[in-house]
Amino acid sequence: MSGLRDKVALVTGGASGLGRATVLALAEAGAEVVVADLDEAGAREVAGLVGGHAVGSDVSDLDANRAMVDFAVQACGGLDIAYLNAGVATGCGIGEDFDLALYRRANGANLDGVVFGTHAVLPALKARGGGAIVATASLAGLTGVPMDPLYAANKHAVVGLTRSLGDALAVDNITYNAVCPGFAESRIVDPIRDVLAQSGVTLIPAEVVARTVLTIIEGGGTGEAWFVQPGREPAPFLFRNVPGPRDPAAAG
Repeated sequence: MSGLRDKVALVTGGASGLGRATVLALAEAGAEVVVADLDEAGAREVAGLVGGHAVGSDVSDLDANRAMVDFAVQACGGLDIAYLNAGVATGCGIGEDFDLALYRRANGANLDGVVFGTHAVLPALKARGGGAIVATASLAGLTGVPMDPLYAANKHAVVGLTRSLGDALAVDNITYNAVCPGFAESRIVDPIRDVLAQSGVTLIPAEVVARTVLTIIEGGGTGEAWFVQPGREPAPFLFRNVPGPRDPAAAG
């Protein structure tokens, strides 16, 4: 990962799980890392491990995202990479157990955090002549998830944003991709950890997802959604093209 040496990277949700593992991997590859998290103390702890920088940030707040990027630029002189990883479990369904506050919380972290984060980092990346953005989606963004449809809706939206911005940002020399792990080692799986174990589900080590994020950044592709599953080599998910219009005159 020599191409990451001396790059400046911002990681949201960097105090634990996939974010923490990616902070460590980026630093090992030579990047200067800014760790952002709602848990500011946790962010400082992780930043201390790599000689990086820490900032407390609520990614569901647009102004907080702007302040987070301003901090990164002032502390490091610029920004080359953004890993928009912060996210939470939904905690409710869409039926009788629907809870508006939980829904807003999940949507704020899982979708607004990516949209607001993207909006906030773009000027800094453009000022450097380009860069790379990776968002954490999920396998739930590639398939239906009956047990948590609202989480799946958030993650499908992130995948849709990724596929749309890949080409749109190419003119600015900015790549935009998503990483879509299955059940991975993170706080999000804590409430269902016992159920997963009883079902024989193998959790993906956070380090595997982190390595995939670095591979995506280094690879130069854009608009891709990379799946990560146990026993498989991570790779871009191959979407089928939607059917095009049919000429009525050609019918029959």
